[in-house]
Amino acid sequence: MPQGPASGVEVPAAAMMPGDPGVSVELRKSRIREIVPSDMIEQQAAREYEQIKQEAIVRHALAADNDPQLQRLRAIGKRLLPETLRWNPAAAKWQWEINLIHSNQINAFCMPGGKVAFYSGLIDKLRLTDDEIAMVMGHEISHALEEHARQRAAQAEVTNLGANVMSQLTGFGNLGNMDIGNSARLITLKFSRLEETEADLIGLDMASRAGYDPRASITLWRKMGTMLDPGEEMLSTHPSGRSRIAVLERHMKEALRLYANAKDMPMEMLPEHQTNMTNLGDAPVDEGDDDRMHPLRKPPVAGAGAKPK
Repeated sequence: MPQGPASGVEVPAAAMMPGDPGVSVELRKSRIREIVPSDMIEQQAAREYEQIKQEAIVRHALAADNDPQLQRLRAIGKRLLPETLRWNPAAAKWQWEINLIHSNQINAFCMPGGKVAFYSGLIDKLRLTDDEIAMVMGHEISHALEEHARQRAAQAEVTNLGANVMSQLTGFGNLGNMDIGNSARLITLKFSRLEETEADLIGLDMASRAGYDPRASITLWRKMGTMLDPGEEMLSTHPSGRSRIAVLERHMKEALRLYANAKDMPMEMLPEHQTNMTNLGDAPVDEGDDDRMHPLRKPPVAGAGAKPK
């Protein structure tokens, strides 16, 4: 059972249902991630996560267990976590944690090994509904399930150590003693568009199975694109352009079928989705790196050469 000391949830395993393909996702796993053992990066993540929590405690910013917003997050997590085993059975052994940090920062993350954190600025500034929170949480958890941070860390080590690493691929050499990073380096790793798309679709699948309206994924990213400034932290690695929304829309019928099943009703009986915002408008066109395999670049900050919106 996925469970963590600070998660506040105890989650039964999801039933694996043959013939229930859900949202189709094209996964591209590279063996280069094997350069960095999974237990090593999970230990590094646990250290960094604990450091983040301790810094929040010093600032009196770590939400207490009875905080209503934290309880809301953990209730959503309790419904999502059983679906993780469909994508990565190892998640059953992770020490899951879900925490809330009171801060104006607009961000959320899930580190390797199931270490989840939301910043209150994300929930408050975008006035996230439960459905939208589930889409954010599903997306961030999916990065951990697909080991995207492990992939990025491995690629960084290849770049840093070059031929010395390549010559040790079969035996790891001195990598077992390697410190993957300092100063929360895992937090700063940037994912590629391909990895972001994987996380979008896996998160969409999990949240829909858990009974959250997948149409909230569209309003979420429209909010991201129209309400946040280009320099906001969340847009550093999560550009919310029309191409991203188009991918979600292409898979919406698959997700709505899962949602209808979770609600035990025919798809045609689902009520129309309503957002809590008006006049959201269209999402902007992405201005980041178009190379799907390379890490995303941070969009330019307004007033520093950015195109006016």
